[in-house]
Amino acid sequence: MSTKYDFDKMTDRHGTDSLKWEECGGAEYPMWVADMDFEAAPAIRKVIEERAAHGIFGYNIIPDKWYDAYISWWQSRHNFTIEKDWLVFCTGVVPAISSTVRKLTTPGDNVVILTPVYNIFFNSILNNGCKVLEVPLIYGPASADEYNKAASDSQKSPEELASISHKVYSIDFDNLDKALSDERTSLLLFCNPHNPVGRIWNKDEIARVGELCKKHNVTVLSDEIHCDLTDPGKEYIPFASVSDTCREISITAIAPTKAFNIAGMQTAAVSIPNQELRKKIWRALNTDEVAEPNSFAVPVTVAAFSEGGPWLDALREYIFENKKLVRDFLAEKLTNCMLIPSEATYLLWIDVSSLGMSSEELSEKLKKEAGVYLTAGAEYGKAGENFLRMNIACPRSRLKEALDRMVEFL
Repeated sequence: MSTKYDFDKMTDRHGTDSLKWEECGGAEYPMWVADMDFEAAPAIRKVIEERAAHGIFGYNIIPDKWYDAYISWWQSRHNFTIEKDWLVFCTGVVPAISSTVRKLTTPGDNVVILTPVYNIFFNSILNNGCKVLEVPLIYGPASADEYNKAASDSQKSPEELASISHKVYSIDFDNLDKALSDERTSLLLFCNPHNPVGRIWNKDEIARVGELCKKHNVTVLSDEIHCDLTDPGKEYIPFASVSDTCREISITAIAPTKAFNIAGMQTAAVSIPNQELRKKIWRALNTDEVAEPNSFAVPVTVAAFSEGGPWLDALREYIFENKKLVRDFLAEKLTNCMLIPSEATYLLWIDVSSLGMSSEELSEKLKKEAGVYLTAGAEYGKAGENFLRMNIACPRSRLKEALDRMVEFL
């Protein structure tokens, strides 16, 4: 792994108004909300310093270099051509989701989600007067085909294969079809790659989702904010790339913020190939006043996508090693906790069903008695009640200390 970037550096975030560190109930090891304890890439910090040095921070436009950065990155990194006309600036993926729900639904409509899933999906739906229609992912033994496919992956260890043969997540297409067929259902919020279970949805799965949504005249909003945080050697598949159907019925929310740890810069984009749909979403974002960039939103995006590749690749390697550390640690010292195999994100999904307490109770006890704050799985829907989500995007020494604290407690 490259030693050019120091991900082992311990940076004190106290006193910076960090949500992760200031709202963690005093936990010494906050491993909950999805931001990283790593400094941003040098190219990003440099462009921030240069822009700040100018000293004037007025209203801003969206220049061609912003569009070019997204187009070039998705072409080179994800082998997908995004056209300039498809892109609309937004201050964040969550604002894009909420604006889309408001524009494409009527209060009382159903919005379908595949649970367990990112907890803010629930907020965006309920806060806009709609109903959450949960379609729980299937959590069970892998099929022979799934296991054989995984076994052919040279990066899979014997331990990972053992986990795969035991429990994996897949889409319940029968229940999805039923949920989409409800005449009150107008929108599906799709998470690709999936937070918190770490699945990268394959082409066949995405195509089938698209066909079912077209069949029932349901629009898809695909949240792809974690797409650049795949394990080394793994690649995600953009929803809109799979078929003409997927392209025409979908809105895709994308951003550099998660991969490059710049969420506080409030910069994102929505990509909408369908012109009629794009007009509606453009109107929604502008009506909600979330379509105007601050003075740093464009520079950090351009720097990330034009110069941040080597840093990101080194980060992915580091996170992958952290994943292996947790996997081996649990297998040796916390055998009553089962790590779900992950292909993407720095968020691990841990089955704690054998511990005999709710995820909320366990999370609270770990926070108060061990100083380790993991998110209760119940926040991600009923299907997450026996799980904890763990953010491992931190220096390895801090991760080891947190795991030791968990062992002492459990």
